[in-house]
Amino acid sequence: MTAAETTRSGATIGVVGAGAWGTALAQMLAGDGRPVLLWMREAELAASINATRRNTLYLPDAELSPAITATSRFEDLRHCTILLLVTPAQHLATTLTAMGTANGGFPRDLVLCSKGIEAGTGRMMHGVAHDAAPGSDIAVLSGPTFAHEVAAGLPTAVTLACGGGQAQWQRLAPALARPTFRPYYSDDVIGAEVGGSVKNVLAIACGVVDGLGLGQNARSALIARGYAEMMRFGEALGAQRDTLAGLCGLGDMVLTCSSTSSRNFSLGKALGEGADPAALMADRRTVAEGAHTAPVLEALAADHGIAMPIVSAVARLLEGAPAREIASKLLARPLRAESPTA
Repeated sequence: MTAAETTRSGATIGVVGAGAWGTALAQMLAGDGRPVLLWMREAELAASINATRRNTLYLPDAELSPAITATSRFEDLRHCTILLLVTPAQHLATTLTAMGTANGGFPRDLVLCSKGIEAGTGRMMHGVAHDAAPGSDIAVLSGPTFAHEVAAGLPTAVTLACGGGQAQWQRLAPALARPTFRPYYSDDVIGAEVGGSVKNVLAIACGVVDGLGLGQNARSALIARGYAEMMRFGEALGAQRDTLAGLCGLGDMVLTCSSTSSRNFSLGKALGEGADPAALMADRRTVAEGAHTAPVLEALAADHGIAMPIVSAVARLLEGAPAREIASKLLARPLRAESPTA
C-alpha cells in the first residue's frame, strides 16, 4: 500500500522522523493494526522499509508492522489529524517550516517527542512549534523510554503534557495509549520539556563518571545533585515540582543516567575514557542531544542567575577540557547545605 493509499484508508497518526525513537513509536502505535505513516527525509530508506519491513539504519533488530507505511513526502501527511514530531531538536524548526509549506498548514494536534533546547535561540521545543504552527495545540510526550524496548512491546509509562488541556488529552490519550504504553496526563508543558532536556546533559556527566571509573557512589551523588539543578532551572522557568519528580523528570533521568543504552551516557563514557569530543560527534549517526543542549542550557541558567555546576562541567568537557580535571574541580567546590536551591 502506498502512503497516499494508507492515508485514504484511515491513517490519522503520522510520525515525523524515522530515527530509532520515531521508528519505535510508529511500531508501538501500529501494534494493534491501525495504520501509521512514518516520514523520513531519505526516499531510499522509505523504500527499503516498505520493501523489507526493517529500518536497517536506526532500528535494525525490529521487524516492523505491515500497518506502517514509510514516506519521504510531506504531502502524504496532509490528512493526518495527529502528528508526532520526532526529528532531532536542532532540526525541528526547519522541518516544521518545510512541512507547513508543503501541506498548507498543520493538524490540530502536534505531539513533540524530541528532547532539547534550540541552540542559538534558547527556545524550548514547544516554543519552536508554537511559532511555526500557532493554530495547533502542542503536547509533549516525554519519559523513561529506550527505543528498542518500546519497539519490542515492553511496558512503558510516559508523561503526556497537553498545552491544550483536558480537551486535548481526551483526543490524544485514546489514540496513543496501547496495552504496554501508558501515558499519564499533565498540563505542565514547560516541566515536561525541562526534564527531558536537562536529563540528557546529566546523563553525559554520569557517563563520564563511569568512563573515569569513579564508582557507583559518585554516580548516585551526581544524579541527586543533578536533580537539584534540574529543579532549580525548572522552577525558574515556571515548571511544577511534581512534574519534575515524575516520569519525565526524575524517572527519565534515572534511566538515562544508568545505562549505555542511552546515547548521552555512552557519549559521556567515551569522554571519560579520553576520547576527543569533536571526533565523537563527527562519527555519530544518531544524535546525543545533550551535547547540543549543554552550552545553551548553561547560558540560559546564567541569564536566570541559576547555579548549574554539573551542566557547566559538561559544557567544558565538550569544549575539550580533560575529564579528570573537571571532576576534580567539581569535588573541590565549597561545602554547603544540601538543598534543591543550593
